[in-house]
Amino acid sequence: MKGIYNYVISPLGERYNNKKEIDGKELILNTEIFNHQYVNRNATVISCPMLSDTPVKPGDEVVVHHNVFRRWYNVKGIEKNSKAWFSENKYIVSEDQIFLYKSNKEWKACDGYCFVQPIKQRNKMGVEQEEQCVGIVKYTDGVFQKKELVGFTPFSTYEFVVEGVRLYRVMNKFITIKYEYQGDEEEYNPSWAQSG
Repeated sequence: MKGIYNYVISPLGERYNNKKEIDGKELILNTEIFNHQYVNRNATVISCPMLSDTPVKPGDEVVVHHNVFRRWYNVKGIEKNSKAWFSENKYIVSEDQIFLYKSNKEWKACDGYCFVQPIKQRNKMGVEQEEQCVGIVKYTDGVFQKKELVGFTPFSTYEFVVEGVRLYRVMNKFITIKYEYQGDEEEYNPSWAQSG
């Protein structure tokens, strides 16, 4: 099965990531289907669009929009699948719903974006744990280099957890400055992100 303009993907695991195993027992973290923070975002590409030249290939792991696997209730209270649902374990998504892809064991950002890891607060008098609007480029589309220290505009980020690391997805055009490393920068990753 191949789409003309769309990808066909299958979730890695279940639709929701709302369970953890602790000491051999299953703990349910969330029972709401509408909370986007517990929706699985990882998938495997089954097929790529016929009319698109894309670096993403069948078999690649991808990170997708949180609404792809999410279920919801309509105005009558009936539970529904997302519009991406095709059949059990098959979903049809457009190119703009794929944010990150893993090819040859290396994560790469899709065109126009990069993923930035926040850094710990350097100001000893600061109350926040992380420095605002500053981070280290972790995954890129090639416009920026990995491990560059960059600054970005406020309210231009969207949070993701990729392989136990909390990252911000930032459009390249919202990265406003490249800093020189001072040597006191330390990546910040909260403990809740690592426990996945």
